[in-house]
Amino acid sequence: MSLILSMAAFALASSISPGPVNIVALSSGARHGLRASLRHVTGATLGFTLLLVLIGLGLHEVLVYWPWLTQAIKWAGVLFLLYMAWKLASDDGRLGNDEAIKAPSLWYGAAMQWLNPKAWLACVAGMGAFAASGEAVLVWQFAWVYFVICYLSIACWAFAGTFVRHYLNNAAGVRLFNRLMAVLLAGCALYLLLA
Repeated sequence: MSLILSMAAFALASSISPGPVNIVALSSGARHGLRASLRHVTGATLGFTLLLVLIGLGLHEVLVYWPWLTQAIKWAGVLFLLYMAWKLASDDGRLGNDEAIKAPSLWYGAAMQWLNPKAWLACVAGMGAFAASGEAVLVWQFAWVYFVICYLSIACWAFAGTFVRHYLNNAAGVRLFNRLMAVLLAGCALYLLLA
């Protein structure tokens, strides 16, 4: 049982900590509410879990064989984060356009994880710590534990966003919140460039 607890602790530490996926969940919860944000939460969790399983079953060997691929993923992730930051910063904050601005989709959440260097690092580190041998039972066991923890962690960020929602009842408040989220995403991108 201590292996499961260790897996859960690792999954919680890496899933609940601030990062681009969680910032988007927070922003989505604030703008669209929890229910609409659960598509992003589900997509991000499924995308991460698929990446985790593939890393555990040998995808990390591809990264060792082609190290340039790691850099390509890093740069794609940084560019994606900067694009999202720009979209948030340039939003006018008008409340009447909520219909036009939809909550992040399931596919958006999944793609974010695949373009998120933090997710790749967590997958490689986690599988290295708990399933380095590539034993399928350990890979799947870790994936199930991580799935539950990851879903709940990202959902917590979306839920936290709902508490901010009632402060965003005017365009100026929405603009301020969006720009704060944009700065946080740009900060994540800068961190990834320097890491």
